[in-house]
Amino acid sequence: MQEFFMDYGLWLLVALLVVIALVFLLSGRRKAEEPVEPSVPVASPPPAPTPFVDPIIAAPVAVSPVVVAPVAPVEPIAAVEPVAPVTPIEPVAEPTPAPEPVAEPAPAPQPIPASPAIAAISDELDDLLRLKGVGPKLKTLLIELGVTRYAQIAAWGDADIAAIDAKLGNFKGRPVRDQWVDQARYLAAGDIAGFEAKYGKL
Repeated sequence: MQEFFMDYGLWLLVALLVVIALVFLLSGRRKAEEPVEPSVPVASPPPAPTPFVDPIIAAPVAVSPVVVAPVAPVEPIAAVEPVAPVTPIEPVAEPTPAPEPVAEPAPAPQPIPASPAIAAISDELDDLLRLKGVGPKLKTLLIELGVTRYAQIAAWGDADIAAIDAKLGNFKGRPVRDQWVDQARYLAAGDIAGFEAKYGKL
């Protein structure tokens, strides 16, 4: 009986030791598996900056005393003489414009001086419209120039034709072109048949 308990107690002790060993092993493994937090170094505060001292500013500056020059006394201003009043300038009258020259009326056409044959003709008027090439305007112009009779035109020479032609204006050249002198000779002589045979019906 005593031997049984001794064997049983030995085995119990061995089992207890094994359990204790397992507990220690397990506890050691758990500690190994737990993460170890790294230690964070605490930063020390930065040293206070050393104040900069400018050697130029820090050096004492020798200040020379300011010398103020004496101010010369101001001379009194001489009294201003009064200015004489200005005489107002009288307005200058504008020159009167010269009157514009009045255009003289054109002189009335003078009658052509007639040759002695023409001057002997009476003052009776002939119908100048019977001359071929003479219309109402040209008839009026001829009368203003003093030409009123067939006999007067029939007696014209070259000088008379040139003088009258120079005053006919737009009708210049008609006396020679329309043969006024030849027509007037027929009419002045009363040769109506000869006139109509050569120049057509009146």
